[in-house]
Amino acid sequence: MSTGMLTLADVIEGLAGRRPGRLEQPISTTVIDSRQAKPGALFIALKGEHADGHDYVADAFSHGAVAAIVERGVVVSGLMWDLTDPARTLPSAWSLPLVLKTASSLQALQQMATFWRRQHELRVVGITGSVGKTTTKELTAAVLARRYVTLKSEASYNNEIGLPLALMHLTNGHERAVLEMGMYDVGEIAGLARIARPHVGVVTIIGPVHLERARTIERIVKAKMELVEALPPTPEGVAILNYDDERVRGMAQATQARVFYYGLSPDADLWADHIEGLGLDGIRFRLHHGGETLHVKIPLLGRHSVHTALRAAAVGLAEGLDWQEIIEGLRGPSAHLRLMSVPGPKGAIILDDTYNASPASTFAALNLLDELDGRKIAVLGDMLELGGYEREGHEKVGMRALEVADVLITLGPRGHIIGETALRWGMPAGHVHILEENAEVVTLLEQMVTGDDVILIKGSRAMRMEEIVNVLGRE
Repeated sequence: MSTGMLTLADVIEGLAGRRPGRLEQPISTTVIDSRQAKPGALFIALKGEHADGHDYVADAFSHGAVAAIVERGVVVSGLMWDLTDPARTLPSAWSLPLVLKTASSLQALQQMATFWRRQHELRVVGITGSVGKTTTKELTAAVLARRYVTLKSEASYNNEIGLPLALMHLTNGHERAVLEMGMYDVGEIAGLARIARPHVGVVTIIGPVHLERARTIERIVKAKMELVEALPPTPEGVAILNYDDERVRGMAQATQARVFYYGLSPDADLWADHIEGLGLDGIRFRLHHGGETLHVKIPLLGRHSVHTALRAAAVGLAEGLDWQEIIEGLRGPSAHLRLMSVPGPKGAIILDDTYNASPASTFAALNLLDELDGRKIAVLGDMLELGGYEREGHEKVGMRALEVADVLITLGPRGHIIGETALRWGMPAGHVHILEENAEVVTLLEQMVTGDDVILIKGSRAMRMEEIVNVLGRE
């Protein structure tokens, strides 16, 4: 059983299967970017598309890192121990900084995280789905933190690199961990589950995201279902499933865990009705569970956010929290979510939803825009990785934008489809602006914005539309 934070001795035991003596150097953080290294850090040298971490080992050491995991030789001052040598023995003496050479830096990271997870007797919540993973993770962690010391994956650390990095920050003080689990294809979530060993699995919505790689909705369902398949049997395991999504509801057949449904149907275990959007003041609704009814008002933006609240509340119930703790967590200031309202130029309001985009999440953002007073400006960029659903998805968003927006600004080649669809279905030509660059959007908005405007800005992460918010938000 672990007695504290990760140490270099733990790292070596996890990789080599033997624990060295006199090497209880604490690891302050585990990083893959040398710029994030600090005194006591462990640096993982990964080879990426645009940079090779092996070129930055010395930089990590200059920032205070005490060890690095590599898969090829590097020229740095420090002790190197080759774990790929079948004749290796533990060095008789250790010195820092230490370079550990492995066959694969990524596999070494995953092996260490698997080892470290198994040293901790805590319950893990895994969250997956096509839409809403990060917001659900944030709100769920905020709820659980009302009673438990809770670790959560940072940002959207949800893949074969990010999830192990999150687990490397476990300490013996943690009682719960909330981890986002993403995928591009079948097999990936099963691999993440082998590392994390979740007890609770939450599935949000299944939609046409990552079709470019997964190819079919059926493969996406199969991939997401790997989370509930990995859960332990009832009563230890709990699968929290969206009753309103037929594909998610059907996953109940694939798990031995206890199934807990949430949704807007009275047939769900936890359900909501009387949902009222209050614009920038949040949402109001009634919660129903086990004969109880609660009237709830929380500061989440958009009526669609009721599903996020239901997921977080369901996890709270599964983990033994009472309603006071759950509601406090839902209302708490620590529940930072993706879609934010920020001040814009001339007194306008910007709805910053720039982290990512899919048809479903864009519909939800447009629905929020529809609830608000003032002239509505929708700035919509490309939605990526939709595969064969690309044209249809962008066309549907264009038709919804036509119904909601007074002004539509599109960005990127796929954004063209949104704008052209709105024009084709009757939006006046002077109200649609089809652009290619973020700078063009900024210039146009600076020219047209008034104090009565509400501006939604949303697109896939690769479009870097946060640059638009950063410029306009400073004015």
